[in-house]
Amino acid sequence: MNHSEISALDLGIIAVYLLVMVSVGIYSIRRVKNSGDYYVAGRSFGPLVLMATVCATIIGGSGLMGRAGVAYSSGFKAILTAVPYLLGMFIFSGISGRISDVGMKYGTTSIPELFELRFGRTAKLLLSLMIAFTMMGTVASQVTATATIVNMLGGEIGLSYEVGALIACVVFMLYTATSGLYGVVYTDVLQFYILILFVYILIPAASLLAVGGFGNFAANLDPALSTPYINGSILGDIVTYLVFTMAGAEMWQRAFAARDRKAAKKGMFLGTAVYGVTILLVYFMGVIAHQIIGDDVLARYGSTDAVVPALAIRVLPIGLTGVALAGLLSVIMSTADSYLLVSVQTCVSDIGKTLDPKMSEKKELLLSRIFAVILPIGALVIALYIKNAYNILMFAWCFYAAAAGLPAFAALFWKKATKQGIIAAMVSGFVVCIGWKLLGQPFGLGAAVPGTAACAVALVAVSLATYRKSPAPFLSVSEEPA
Repeated sequence: MNHSEISALDLGIIAVYLLVMVSVGIYSIRRVKNSGDYYVAGRSFGPLVLMATVCATIIGGSGLMGRAGVAYSSGFKAILTAVPYLLGMFIFSGISGRISDVGMKYGTTSIPELFELRFGRTAKLLLSLMIAFTMMGTVASQVTATATIVNMLGGEIGLSYEVGALIACVVFMLYTATSGLYGVVYTDVLQFYILILFVYILIPAASLLAVGGFGNFAANLDPALSTPYINGSILGDIVTYLVFTMAGAEMWQRAFAARDRKAAKKGMFLGTAVYGVTILLVYFMGVIAHQIIGDDVLARYGSTDAVVPALAIRVLPIGLTGVALAGLLSVIMSTADSYLLVSVQTCVSDIGKTLDPKMSEKKELLLSRIFAVILPIGALVIALYIKNAYNILMFAWCFYAAAAGLPAFAALFWKKATKQGIIAAMVSGFVVCIGWKLLGQPFGLGAAVPGTAACAVALVAVSLATYRKSPAPFLSVSEEPA
């Protein structure tokens, strides 16, 4: 098998796949009649659709290719940083029913709208700015993963990393701009089944065959890749993942889009459970790559993100390689479109309509589609500067987790949370996180740890100090006493 054969046939398969995805987005445009359809799809999704879109969104280019690269280079770190996100998502599944209820009763479609109801415009705008940056950074991590695949397959015919990044941006913006959440979710459903069959089953099975079975794999496994360990950097990533789930704007959007609280909770739980199974498979693909590809992936491809596509090229025949790589693109696109849509909603609805309350429905929908074209350009710039999906993801998520995770949970459940407390918490978490990074992360401790601690102290102390004079309205739902 050689690169020219792969480039000719498998790139053709990938091109057809991308055209199909764009076509689905264009087809879905007829269902979008207003901003509610664009952002939360008319609150129409049942549990099975939510399961597929939740799982497809979680398992993105950073979650698959980036984490497999972490397993390849750092072994058990890939497990240690995935499990906290899994636990956080199970907790979020439990509270998603209340999010759905609040959305139904108060007409909210995003976390910033909830913040405005409880804590006012300033809190809403602060959170919106954080979300916009975080979501754009997450899209950038998916651009990086896509560019890595395109560069690997098309290097001999002039498709560089930069060209691959540009192709990724164009595809992401096309079908997100046209159809909003309808197109995003229904492409997610298709992508979910493709990635499970052709990535999480096909590549690991073929890899096991290539090394002569599980016994040979275990016998040749480097103990350094399977020995649990923890350090300050890993602890920082653990806190980032665990706290981020409380305020993950893309999952809040899914909960708001559920047809009722039961569908929200069931869909979230099922999607999270499937993600749990994939954690071990991603780790397996990362460590078995040493036995199949060798120890020079970084030197050969410029990034450890290349581990999974390199495995597909090595262990699969021509044709199936293209299908598997299309599955990898499914993973990437299903996450990129979700985060892109959230960043669009944040910029246009949460920030734009706050500054221009009289914005018409028609203008809002038009601006949403314009921003779906503009924002990927920012993601492209980030992807060209930081060419590692996992590093981009943790860079974007760290600040947001420290500043917004606990305030989002408090907005839902803590009656004594006040506007002053929430603002103090967000500012403290953000400033301490940035300051810790600028200091070079003393003791090797990830910035999310002191940032989250500062956020918690400010939230509790300031809220308790101001609660009697400035109580914030609590959002009750039908199952609760008013």
